[in-house]
Amino acid sequence: MAADPQRRHAAIIGTGLIGQAWAIVFARQGWQVRLYDVNAAMLAEAGALIRRQLDALQAHGLLRDAAAAAGRIQAAASLQEALAGARYIQENSPERLDLKRDLFAQLDAAADPDAIIGSSTSSIPASEFTEGLPGRARCLVAHPVNPPYLIPVVELCPAPWTSEAAMQAARDIMLDIGQKPVTMRREIEGFILNRLQGALLHEAFRLAAAGIASAEDIDTTVKDGLGLRWSFMGPFETIDLNAPGGLADYCARYGGLYQSIGATQADSVPWDGALVEALAAERRGLLPAGDLTARRYWRDEQLMRLMRHKQQQDNGDGNG
Repeated sequence: MAADPQRRHAAIIGTGLIGQAWAIVFARQGWQVRLYDVNAAMLAEAGALIRRQLDALQAHGLLRDAAAAAGRIQAAASLQEALAGARYIQENSPERLDLKRDLFAQLDAAADPDAIIGSSTSSIPASEFTEGLPGRARCLVAHPVNPPYLIPVVELCPAPWTSEAAMQAARDIMLDIGQKPVTMRREIEGFILNRLQGALLHEAFRLAAAGIASAEDIDTTVKDGLGLRWSFMGPFETIDLNAPGGLADYCARYGGLYQSIGATQADSVPWDGALVEALAAERRGLLPAGDLTARRYWRDEQLMRLMRHKQQQDNGDGNG
């Protein structure tokens, strides 16, 4: 099921924040993009919102020609128009199983036979909304990290019937548009990223509930400690470098400690009630609700700076 590698045309279905971000990812790498949304108002607003982010990327040196990229993105008047000739389709509907089942049936029926269809779902396995489709072998989850034009990891997760050819085609496309695909071998709840993130969040809530430290100090431990390493290496490489003899030596030295810690982490703390109220109050004391939007823009600015640095390192020109 290898799609024509010369047909660089993507259809983005659903134009919320994730759909807009996917449009940027494809268009900045030279792909023609058609957008479609059943919500006409969202579709009408998407172009201006996308252009704003493209201009920001150019200002940070992450894009050479924002105007040209914007010119490759067009709104489609119908689903059929959006899908016509598309080599790759990215679905971005709300996290509702009934909506995804209905939409994937429409996509499978109207898309070109060799088009790959990916879903941005962060929680629903593809097997739950593709099982009865004639073209189910070309359907998979392509779960991004928000925003995908700044954080390039994409989790590719197959249903049991997704073909190897479809998975390879999706991986090739993700590499072509500058993303970092992670190929999962089978479905699991939460995929990889949310399971890793969840493990850290569960421990953060446990520490807060036990009164070990404040939310601010727990955040500081990550952003000014673990997170500095994790911005350029993963957990296995981290421990591989943290013992003279590498990973096996690290496990021999510290495996007992982590086994002991792990034995205290079996039960999760409920994310509700007085604990959540206290954490939310602490966060609002540090960041008033009215400043959340501005802080999100600040976050994206920092991600752009970090992305630029990482690109320089990858290109071998970061020695200044």
